[in-house]
Amino acid sequence: MPLNDTIARITDRIVERSKDKRATYMDRMARAADEGPKRAHLSCGNQAHAYAAMGDDQERLAAGRQPNLGIVTAYNDMLSAHQPYERFPDLIRAAVRKTGATAQVAGGVPAMCDGVTQGQVGMELSLFSRDVIALAAGVALSHNTFDAAVYLGVCDKIVPGLVIAAATFGYIPAVFLPAGPMTSGLPNDEKSKIRQKFAAGEVGRDELMKAEMASYHGPGTCTFYGTANSNQMLMEFMGLHLPGSSFVNPNTPLRDALTAAGAERATEITNLGNDYRPAAQVLDEKAFVNGMVGLMATGGSTNLLIHLPAMARAAGVMLDLEDFADISSVTPLMAKVYPNGLADVNHFHAAGGLTYMIGELLDAGLLHDDTLTVMGDGLRDYTKEPKLKDDAVVWEDASRETQNDKILRPVSDPFQKTGGLADLQGNLGRAAMKISAVKEEYHVIEAPCRIFEDQEGAKEAFKRGEFTEDTVVVVRFQGPSANGMPELHSLTPTLAVLQDRGLKVALVTDGRMSGASGKVPAAIHLSPEAHHGGPIAKLRDGDVIRVDAKAGTIEVKGVDLSTREAVTRDLADNSHGVGRELFEVFRQNVGLASQGAGVVV
Repeated sequence: MPLNDTIARITDRIVERSKDKRATYMDRMARAADEGPKRAHLSCGNQAHAYAAMGDDQERLAAGRQPNLGIVTAYNDMLSAHQPYERFPDLIRAAVRKTGATAQVAGGVPAMCDGVTQGQVGMELSLFSRDVIALAAGVALSHNTFDAAVYLGVCDKIVPGLVIAAATFGYIPAVFLPAGPMTSGLPNDEKSKIRQKFAAGEVGRDELMKAEMASYHGPGTCTFYGTANSNQMLMEFMGLHLPGSSFVNPNTPLRDALTAAGAERATEITNLGNDYRPAAQVLDEKAFVNGMVGLMATGGSTNLLIHLPAMARAAGVMLDLEDFADISSVTPLMAKVYPNGLADVNHFHAAGGLTYMIGELLDAGLLHDDTLTVMGDGLRDYTKEPKLKDDAVVWEDASRETQNDKILRPVSDPFQKTGGLADLQGNLGRAAMKISAVKEEYHVIEAPCRIFEDQEGAKEAFKRGEFTEDTVVVVRFQGPSANGMPELHSLTPTLAVLQDRGLKVALVTDGRMSGASGKVPAAIHLSPEAHHGGPIAKLRDGDVIRVDAKAGTIEVKGVDLSTREAVTRDLADNSHGVGRELFEVFRQNVGLASQGAGVVV
């Protein structure tokens, strides 16, 4: 099947937009690669320090004839998705020793859990942690003793930060090794109902705690399709995972075998051999287009509208919101995974998962097949699924039929004809809206607004019974410069209750929503943000706002905003407490949300 005309046009547009920056980046990577294995340029004293603790591996490291892998790990045992990584360094070292290679933990990077900080002050550090992760990974790899890197990361900001680092060190190969989702617990929709009942005062905290613990119950990624699992999808569509490895549960024989296979593959694609696959060549314009197609086809997290442009910029590729919206317009929504359905990622994987989806999209001409991946040449490798035979991984052709059409459908019969993302523009600026889980009757909301300067204010107004008519809830001063752009996920149950009561409600904010947010229409990432004097700072209570996902507009009606002064807010309280003091330089230098909200890129 020839490549879809729209996908081809968007790719050409990105290539043209990125031409100068990509050329400069690739020239820099080529010059770094031409210098050869970095260990050869270290002094004897440098090398002795690097190998002193490596025991039986010392001689092989000093000889420098076999690959040495740098392990960059986001392990901690406070974050369920990353707890399985505790075992991975030993698995990796054991696997590569069989090939004569070596591996060292180059360094650790922070990995915060947005589920723990959701609705708390610590969430104000969440987005910025992506840049800290990139910096920390850069420090780890700066020792220049590694021929390839394997990256251990799963969740929200962790994978994007690691990809930024992988692109920065793009002259060496990068293989991402997932840890897998936790087994299914209390269904996500049942948990959501309990949250809404708690928000409405119908159940107590004891019932809420019981439901939460039954849902988040063991090692692995949370099972809903939020940012963490969207990241795993992305790594597979972009060719940085081994095929079919994203959603294999932790601590299983197949998971361990895939970890070993990924490490072995990393040793095979260094510039010491004949199959050199540096990250810079994998992370090209076509790979990012494939990632955006995957995001739309799966109904993935809105957080990637921020992260993908930042990741791409690190590789000299310039993305714009119009690219996402135009790709969404031709990409069918093929999956129904919570919050866009009742299934979780384990059910999605069992129904055929990413291997089925990639095969369908390739056959429909909606993906670039001629990409370089860590596995081989072309994305067709990712239509095969891993099997464990004689304690080794082999890849076999996957079924070309969905195993459950309530969860996963073919391109010819999707849940929706488009991916469900709207790029909204108008006199309030520019915002994004994910509509894949929003009923069509809520795709257009026009109502008077109520303005709040934090999410707690909106929740308190709800508790006081102040929402009695259709309302556009505006929460401003939530952008990256104002307070680090925390997710406003704790608003979701509140707004959902109002919607269930028959009111038409929408959220407009210069902040973020969780990647798990769903049925309430939310115009998010509004730029310019209020702290920069954006139009949102000129709104007043009662102004009529129209949020129109069908037309792609976001407007205040009957108001000439140029006649109003932008309100300001004293943000002094955002600058201290729970580590916020350390991030003042980030708030002062962060870019626009519409351009990735980057500090280091």
